[in-house]
Amino acid sequence: MKDTFSIEELNEIYSSKGYRRKLGFGAKPAILVIDFIRGFTGGETPLSCDLTAELQQTLKILTAARKSQIPVIFTSISYRPDLADAGLWWKKLPLESLIEGTGADEIDPVLQRQPDEVIVSKKYASGFFGTDLVSLLNAQGVDTIIVTGCSTSGCVRATAVDGISYGLRVMVVEDAVGDRAELTHKVTLADIEAKYGDVVSTDEVLEYLASR
Repeated sequence: MKDTFSIEELNEIYSSKGYRRKLGFGAKPAILVIDFIRGFTGGETPLSCDLTAELQQTLKILTAARKSQIPVIFTSISYRPDLADAGLWWKKLPLESLIEGTGADEIDPVLQRQPDEVIVSKKYASGFFGTDLVSLLNAQGVDTIIVTGCSTSGCVRATAVDGISYGLRVMVVEDAVGDRAELTHKVTLADIEAKYGDVVSTDEVLEYLASR
């Protein structure tokens, strides 16, 4: 087996084995914005990176969703000062950058969050783990989650895996999710497309929302 593969070769391997089938958009979507918070987008912590372009693409989607009255849900993440609620995860990551009360858990103002848009508070990677997210979606009859946010290889991927596990059509917006490294971003998108959801563009999402 080769030690390295291009993304094109990786996609071909999956396709040749019958992976990468399409779910398609469903009838009742919600926009799920994963962890676009100041701790990740503000450039002030070790966890942050440049997500300027991804924030702008997400804003386009949110603007269209708000116009069409499609539900918008944000996730945020923060911890107690003693990190007692971070389990073992703090041993892997500098989660002390996300202490509650520091403002690191605030939704990036670029996204212009509206007062009626829910923020789901989480402690681990998936937006579903230990939260009421699936109940919120079920209560609104949502069958499709359109996922933006960060990081692609971490919280976005974990949410995508749990999303399809809960029977949801997972649409990850390629140009509206970001990561700290281009390699992990691209490989993760290829893996999601192969196994867990559809990787789509902002333009595809806007076309879909306009058809609602």
